[in-house]
This record gives sequence, C-alpha cells and structure tokens, in this order.
Amino acid sequence: MTRYRVEQLAHKYTDHDMISLHTELPGFPSGRIRLLHAVLSQQPAVSSNKELLALVTSLVQMGLDTHDMVENGTIEGKDGMPAMRSRQLKVLAGDYFSSRFYHLLSQAGQIEAVRLLSEAICELNRIKMSAYSKMKQLKLNAEEYVHYGAEIKSGLFLSFTGFMHGLYERLWPELVERFSRCEVLLQELKDAEKEARLNGGWGFWHVMQEGTEEDRRALAEHREDHGLIRQLMEKYGVAEKLGGLLRQSALQLRELVGRFPSDKLVRDLQPLIEPFLAAGGPQPATAWKELG
Repeated sequence: MTRYRVEQLAHKYTDHDMISLHTELPGFPSGRIRLLHAVLSQQPAVSSNKELLALVTSLVQMGLDTHDMVENGTIEGKDGMPAMRSRQLKVLAGDYFSSRFYHLLSQAGQIEAVRLLSEAICELNRIKMSAYSKMKQLKLNAEEYVHYGAEIKSGLFLSFTGFMHGLYERLWPELVERFSRCEVLLQELKDAEKEARLNGGWGFWHVMQEGTEEDRRALAEHREDHGLIRQLMEKYGVAEKLGGLLRQSALQLRELVGRFPSDKLVRDLQPLIEPFLAAGGPQPATAWKELG
C-alpha cells in the first residue's frame, strides 16, 4: 500500500462534480485511517482485509462528518437557494458515504464489521446529543469539550479493538483516544491562531470556566461579538494554553507508541505524531531517539 492508497480509493466515492460545485466536504480523516491501517497490519487474522476495513471506516467517518456540517435554522435572503442546495447535498452526500460501508462489507462477507460499526454509529449519536445538551445549557467545561471531541473522533476506530490481540488489544483504545485528543487540540490551536470559530471552541469554554464573573457574563450574553471574544482569548492566553496541552498530549502519545512490540509499527507511526509535536512547541533534537 502506498502512503495515500486508502484515500485514493475513497475518492472514488467522495469525488463528485455536483458536490464540489455546490457545497464542501469535511477533510479526509487521514491520520486516524493511517493509524488504523498500520495497526491492523500487525494482526494476522485481519491483515489481509486491512485496506477494506480502513476504506469503509473512512467512508463512514466522512458520512458522519458531512452530516455534522449541516446547519440548522431557516435560510432566507438572496443566498437562500444556494445555501439550501448546499444543505441538501450535504445530507445526501453523508447518507451516500455511510451507505457504502454496508455494501462493501456485505460483499466481502464482513458481517461482524458491519455490526460493530453500526453499533459505534449509534453510540456516537448518543455522545453528540449529550455534548450538544451540555453546550446549549452552558454546562460544559474546557476539558469536557476536548474529551467529547476525542470521543467523537475515536468512536468508529474503537470498534476494531476486538480484532486485535495481546498487547495491541490493550493499547489500541488508549492509542486512538490519545491520537484523537491531539487532533482536537491541534485544530483548536489552528482556529485560535486564525481567529476562526471563536464562538464555541475550547477558548470559549476555558473563559467560561476560568474567567471572572464579569467576563463570563459578557461572553454568555454576547456570543456573536467576535471582537469581544477575540479580546478575551488574548486576555486568557488561549493559544498558549492550547499549545501546552497539545505538547503534553503529544509527548504522552509518543511514549505510548514506544510501548508497541513492533519496531516497524513504531517507525510507521512516527510521521503521524510529528505534526503534533511540532505544533505543540519546540522539542529536543533527540526526541525520537528514545524510540529507536
């Protein structure tokens, strides 16, 4: 398998002119898919199906992420029709991507994988509803926000724990959850640095948790005031704190990877962790020698 093989296969299902012309899709979950493929390669019982399992997981994830991009509420004004078309295409595209996993796995006789992924989808919907409810009531703190985000990213991938054996079975849940946490923190750091998605991100919940009563009240009452939010993000050092959290999680992830018994797997996973280490802050030049 080449480095981008699964993503190339997925493009057969995700590349459509109608979608690209009228709406946008979420990013391909490349890191988690490569993580899954690399670890499945070490499992003799399923290694021959690793490409298929990685492909269908990527399609299900794309389907779920596409549905999550659908905005609620009414659409008005001169841009109403394009916006409505974009919303409809996201719903249809998400349904299509999700349906492909059942078709591909059924053709291959992988009924157990169908069951496990279907159960994971149901659990993910429950987690999303719990998170949404807490957000709506302003009862979420910053760490819970990251935890929910990592749960949502890792949910499908945890389904494959039962396909693994020995030390791999014990380490896989922590590996995928830690990797997903790093993904969440990295995206939050990028958003904070670009001043994107200021309302509702980690910084918002951090200020609501740690801010003064005056700042919390102002933030709760003026959630659409980007100028105010930007000022508070700077006041509470959101970008710096996110960088520290990412660095800490990336180092823990690096240590965890080093516990796997396969030197080849460790080498294969190193490039997936390096972006987290780089974004989290300067690392010693000998950082990877501990895994050598």
